[in-house]
Amino acid sequence: MAILSVEGVRQAYQTPTGETVALGNVTFSMEKGDFFSVVGPSGCGKSTLLSIIAGTLTPTGGQVRINGQRVEGPSPHIGYMLQQDNLLEWRTVRQNVLLGLELRHTLTPEMRDRADGLLETYGLAAFANSRPSQLSGGMRQRAALIRTLAVNPDILLLDEAFSALDYQTRLEVTEDVYRIIRRERVTALMVTHDIPESICMGDKVLILSARPAVVQEQLPITFAIEDRSPLRCRSCPEFAGYFNHIWKELGMHETHGE
Repeated sequence: MAILSVEGVRQAYQTPTGETVALGNVTFSMEKGDFFSVVGPSGCGKSTLLSIIAGTLTPTGGQVRINGQRVEGPSPHIGYMLQQDNLLEWRTVRQNVLLGLELRHTLTPEMRDRADGLLETYGLAAFANSRPSQLSGGMRQRAALIRTLAVNPDILLLDEAFSALDYQTRLEVTEDVYRIIRRERVTALMVTHDIPESICMGDKVLILSARPAVVQEQLPITFAIEDRSPLRCRSCPEFAGYFNHIWKELGMHETHGE
């Protein structure tokens, strides 16, 4: 059974001039441990799709299932990372990491120990009592990811999670995040405008068409290297072919989509 099934999802909005359809008929599925990237022309509804999967937005049509169960509201199976880390300055790093567990009323001793273990494993234990302003941008994103993973989600959604970082920090953070997600064996779905990032992070790239969006192509990504990492992928001979293919597809949709 697929861990995530998106089945004919459609999303329309009423405007003063009539109905605007953001998502046309989006269908795909993911197995446990998959890492998919989502790219598409600006305004095609990528973030809307994540909101529907998370259960914070009800689709106009179609359905989303997680482990076979239909999503009908905010799902406890989902962890969500946004563009901003949203760490609270009046809380320590450790308190920020525990926030999701507090809000879900699942802050048991076992879950607290798990969160502390994540801080230790991923190099933030020494900063557990620091304030977010004392961390670098990369460390802040790592803390935000640990906070998201602390609730033990089945699926991790990343919505342009690195776009607020400068280029060098962004490269470093994608290395960190990729390593953590792979080690924790989390199923991840990442929306990004950055084509190289989509290639280097994903097992598969979902290419959306212009609005109303459909999945135009599901492009498998493979590299003939061991110990894959985002930075190593950028220097692989396969990289240019994937980049040119996605660039061409997105260009076609930008030109002919509406």
